[in-house]
Amino acid sequence: MGQRGWGSDRRLTAISRGGLSVPARQAVVDGQILPGSAVLDYGCGRGEDVRALEHMGCEAAGWDPFYQPDVRLEPCPVVLLTYVLNVIEDPSERRRTLQRAWELASTVLIVSARLTWERSKVSGEEFGDGLLTRRNTFQHLYGTRELRTYVEEVTGVRAVSASPGIIYAFKDDTARLSYLARRIIADDHWLASDDRTSAIAALVDHVERRGRPPRLEEMPLPTAQLLGHLRPSEVNRLVRESADPAKVDEGAKRTTLNTLLFLAVELFNGRGPFTSLPLTVQLDIRAFFSSYKEACQRADRLLLKLRDDTYVRGAMNASAVGKLTPTALYVHRRAMERMPTVLRLYEHCASIAAGRPQTWTVVKLCHRGRAVSWLDYPDFDRAPHPRLLTSYQVDLTTFETSHHSYGSRENRPLLHRKHEFLHPDDPDAAKYRRLTEAEVRAGLYAHPHLIGTENGWESELARCGRALRGHRLIRACE
Repeated sequence: MGQRGWGSDRRLTAISRGGLSVPARQAVVDGQILPGSAVLDYGCGRGEDVRALEHMGCEAAGWDPFYQPDVRLEPCPVVLLTYVLNVIEDPSERRRTLQRAWELASTVLIVSARLTWERSKVSGEEFGDGLLTRRNTFQHLYGTRELRTYVEEVTGVRAVSASPGIIYAFKDDTARLSYLARRIIADDHWLASDDRTSAIAALVDHVERRGRPPRLEEMPLPTAQLLGHLRPSEVNRLVRESADPAKVDEGAKRTTLNTLLFLAVELFNGRGPFTSLPLTVQLDIRAFFSSYKEACQRADRLLLKLRDDTYVRGAMNASAVGKLTPTALYVHRRAMERMPTVLRLYEHCASIAAGRPQTWTVVKLCHRGRAVSWLDYPDFDRAPHPRLLTSYQVDLTTFETSHHSYGSRENRPLLHRKHEFLHPDDPDAAKYRRLTEAEVRAGLYAHPHLIGTENGWESELARCGRALRGHRLIRACE
């Protein structure tokens, strides 16, 4: 990572952020960096991530060939390689840098790089496999698939796309599978326990959500200490006396489907032996399937159904959530867990392949072809007709991605019928439905081809003599 060859001044690429970088923030959100974690920022630049992580209670250190060259490099559980690969003009040195970062990581290497969709932000001329900027720096912009493939090739392990341009490479496959399980099985949490009564309440809540009693080693330490003296027969008696049987049955069904979803995604990303699975998933399989083989066979059939256009379209028609159009199903992120399992699998496979963006509001699942888009409407809950800010799409047949930003456009796409993107029992669905019904009565949807953008919608409001006050439709003269 030194300054060799054609003499680029790489220190100029180290920017001031005023807080955690996007990759470091993603790692915190994903639980890869926790308070007390030991983190090495390899190529730390000015060291802003190091200082921010120290403030969060991490044991953070940074090394940089210009700003921190004298720091002694030692293996570390978590290694960040943040926007380093893209500034190295020599492909051989680039590869050695990634190899060295991988050698230093004892648990997980977090690699990030700038992506091809940022080309318009980089002013420069073609040079080697990248761009030579006017500041005499170099940028190699990666495709999302290119970056993941490159990391896998150099490290020799299956990598996971955490978010566009952010890749996790785990030293141990069990850690990779634990990360995938947390992404897919979102209900693995416990209520806080500070006495025996609250510990029993947490136990009952877990059984109702999971559909089975937990093992002691699955419990948070405070809960385990409060309930550790109970025999299994006593735990079962407490569950029988306190848990709602209907909720337990519903929890068992949900856990069964979540387990199939996890195993299908695991196959999509590379399936390991039973013993490599997180303990909780192992226990779910033992509780709800006759064997690991049977669970895998059912998961494989579920994955195969993604190739069946008729089946996917049928699942979209049967979905209790989402707005179905002639080409795709659109679902708000709050309603994702209520989609049929095969559609949840559809979205998860795309997110593992190309990374789910950090900010998004609505997912679009195409039923003509296989493509997933994450659409960001930041003002979805505030605006009666939210404007589109960004879209990020991955084509699952080619794994090519595309990104579009609409923030600077004058005539942005907007949404109508917001309630259709949500589950009917969403707290805001009724309010949104009332607005839609009022707009239909006023004739605002008489020309649907005109209202998909800001200008067209404003023209129809004027034609019908209407205006919006929050989520209320009023006459323009009021």
